[in-house]
Amino acid sequence: MSHVIAIVGPTAVGKSDLALHLAQACGGEIVSADSRQVYRYMDIGTAKPTPEAQAAIPHHLIDVVDPDDDFTLAIYQSMADAAIGGIHRRGRLAFLVGGSGLYVRAVTSGFRIPHVAPDAELRLKLQGKAAREGSEALYEELKLVDPAAAEKIDLRNVRRVIRALEVFLTTGVPFSQMQGNVPPFHTLVIGLTTSREDLYNRIDSRVDRMLEQGLVHEVKQLLERGYSLDLPSMSGIGYRHIGQYLQGGTGLEAAILQMKYDTHRFARHQYAWFRPSDKAIHWFDIREAVTHDICELVMSFISEKSTAGSPQQVTKAKQ
Repeated sequence: MSHVIAIVGPTAVGKSDLALHLAQACGGEIVSADSRQVYRYMDIGTAKPTPEAQAAIPHHLIDVVDPDDDFTLAIYQSMADAAIGGIHRRGRLAFLVGGSGLYVRAVTSGFRIPHVAPDAELRLKLQGKAAREGSEALYEELKLVDPAAAEKIDLRNVRRVIRALEVFLTTGVPFSQMQGNVPPFHTLVIGLTTSREDLYNRIDSRVDRMLEQGLVHEVKQLLERGYSLDLPSMSGIGYRHIGQYLQGGTGLEAAILQMKYDTHRFARHQYAWFRPSDKAIHWFDIREAVTHDICELVMSFISEKSTAGSPQQVTKAKQ
């Protein structure tokens, strides 16, 4: 059976750099598990791997759709499964890398995701309820029908709340119960973490670099191409904030401060998916010199699973 190494953790913690190092050391290819890097023309604000990194190691699920294309979890799962299958057929090691917990779980847990087409009438109805009663009303509705899914979704992420309700109301199956078959590969999950203070500093530095690299110009070009801030792709952190500044809704300094604050909040929310107490994840603190330890863990895991032939996931945690 083949192997997948998943690298998870909050934004700005260093997942991409570690993945590049490991892929180079182990003869691997990288599959992005980032819900924003799938979009073309959105490079700086999504912190995509540099062209040099993508030239050094094959990357998959980056720049696969335009910002106004529909892109669902089911589409992602299908494309990621195909990419991982191709990597394994080439005799290489697959690295699944990103901070979108739902994307990672969809691949590693084998979710049965219904290919539920967007229901414009239902979405309009739910959006109307949110407008009349507030997003909290929709969130409370989701908590009634699928409390496990609600726990994973930020109540202010109306788009995600509506999609979860849409799937349930269409299929009658709570999204959190959509577990499927055991994937056809062994999975090792590596988690990167750090202190809250260090993480916030890293986030703030990344935001500053994005501005230096031309985030304002990138968003301006997207708007000029006709991509509205109402699109799901443009509602993400950074694009929403800079877009509002460009359209006169706020000043640049205020937009940057709000972008940093919202990224801090997003990082906290990511720990709802990647909990330090999760014994299925091998956690490493990035403040320590751990790259060598991680390499040893990966090679030991591959050797052990190649000889044992067991389909079970590694569960021993490294604290």
